[in-house]
Amino acid sequence: MFVSTRMTANPFTVTPDDSVPDAAAVMKQRNVRHLPVVSDGRVVGVVSKGDIAAASPSAATSLSASEITYLVSKLKVAKVMSHPAITIAPGALLEEAAVLMRDNKIEMLPVVDGDELVGVITESAIFDAFVELLGFREHGTRLTLEANDEPGALATLGEIVAAHHANIGHIAVYRGEPKSTVLIGVNTTNTDDLEAGLTAQGFTILGKLVNP
Repeated sequence: MFVSTRMTANPFTVTPDDSVPDAAAVMKQRNVRHLPVVSDGRVVGVVSKGDIAAASPSAATSLSASEITYLVSKLKVAKVMSHPAITIAPGALLEEAAVLMRDNKIEMLPVVDGDELVGVITESAIFDAFVELLGFREHGTRLTLEANDEPGALATLGEIVAAHHANIGHIAVYRGEPKSTVLIGVNTTNTDDLEAGLTAQGFTILGKLVNP
C-alpha cells in the first residue's frame, strides 16, 4: 500500500511569517494537530500543538495576561516550528512512512512530490490502514495459528482452507523460531471443520475472533 492511497490531499498550511495564534486558530478550526509550514511553495517545517505549547509562557510567569497575549501575538511560526521538515514521497510504501514516524517520534509527515506539497500522512491514517489490512472489521472469522516456520507451511495452510470451501481475505505472519504465529481472516463464521482440518495438519489454534 502506497502513501498516496492513505494521505490527506490538499492539507491546510501556514507560512513561517504567520503568527503563532493564527496557526493555533487554524488547528482549532480544522481539528488538526500539525500543519506543514510552506514558504515559496516549498515545505520548510512543521508546526504542532506541542510546539506552540512549548513556546508559550508557563503558568508560573510573572507577566500579566495582557503582556502574555501581546508577546504571543508577536511570535512567528518560524520561531517555534520543527525544521527541516521530514517528508516522504507519495509513491513510498506506507511501511516506510510508519518507520520514519517511529524512528523520529513524529505524528505527521508532509507528502512531497518533487518540491510540491501534495498531502500529509498521519499516525491515524496508518492505524486505519493496519486495521483494514488485518480485516478486523470485516465479516468472517480471524484465526490465530501457530505454525512451523518452514518452506511450504503457507501453501499447506492455503490448501486446507480451500478444501473447506473458505477464502483467505487477510493474512499476516509474525516470524519466530521454530514456530511462527499466523493470523488469517476467512470469509465465514462457521469454521469448526476448518479448525479440525488445521489441527490435523499440525497447526495449533491460538485464538479465534468471529465478526458476524
